[in-house]
Amino acid sequence: MVAGQAEPTMFSTHTIIRSLTLTALGFATALAAPAQSTIPDEFKTGGFAIGCQAYTFNRFTAFEAIEKCAQAGGKVIEFYPGQKLSKEEPKLTVSHDSPNVDEVVAKLQAKLAQHKMKAVNYGVVPVSKDEAAARKVFEFAKKMGLGAITTESTDAIEVIEKLVKEYDVCVGFHNHPGNMSNPNYKVWNPLFIAGVVNGRDKRIGAAADTGHWCTSKLNPVECLKILKGRIISAHLKDKQESGPSHDVPYGEGVANIKACLDELKAQGFQGNISIEYEYNWENNVPEVTKCIDFVRNYGGGK
Repeated sequence: MVAGQAEPTMFSTHTIIRSLTLTALGFATALAAPAQSTIPDEFKTGGFAIGCQAYTFNRFTAFEAIEKCAQAGGKVIEFYPGQKLSKEEPKLTVSHDSPNVDEVVAKLQAKLAQHKMKAVNYGVVPVSKDEAAARKVFEFAKKMGLGAITTESTDAIEVIEKLVKEYDVCVGFHNHPGNMSNPNYKVWNPLFIAGVVNGRDKRIGAAADTGHWCTSKLNPVECLKILKGRIISAHLKDKQESGPSHDVPYGEGVANIKACLDELKAQGFQGNISIEYEYNWENNVPEVTKCIDFVRNYGGGK
């Protein structure tokens, strides 16, 4: 159940399905630690590489997102496609499709160095089944020195696996909210993701969004356990309540963030944690700061 809220039908069903699925598929590869990118300790807080998804600051430019993330105490950042680069150069955007991609990369790296931050991830970005188009995403990730890409494009798994091996960049499948009444959208269910990545290169797994699992009325800790050994990155969120509700600082909602951190730690998780705070858009740095402080205190204040 999600933080004390009764969801017996969904949870009993998912527990049974989880047990049967894990037994039937024999997730030997899923239980092994994935080959995650190594993020230096200097970019970690409380034992985790925690920072912001730039979408938290989507009312602002990428440069401003870097500044705000640093202000909140973040040391890593995940970019998303389409954000304007800076106020000074509004025609430049953060995108693998940018005609000025090399210029964008150079300016982002300079800005990151100024704030002693590291870019670690890029998404949520569609990855095409067309290899030439998909390659642009991986090229951008490699130029930026990113460890991972976040996508929902499970239909492109074949080309994704080929390029993961070629570029040595991890890919995590991200979950938005969903439910059983919409069979066309499957990525919300961790069992579906586990099935997609089963037997695939160990650098392919999940970009786990705990907030969207809460919106889907799933227990984030149980979802993390289902994906053990396949969690590439996380959008760690706390929610006001189970079902549709807004984000709140860590420890103030129903997601049981401490237990999520405990589970990630127990799994030997080495990927990045992104705070994608989708509330109070114009002035959410104080809430993001509380989230980072929560993780810092979890790790003993370091």
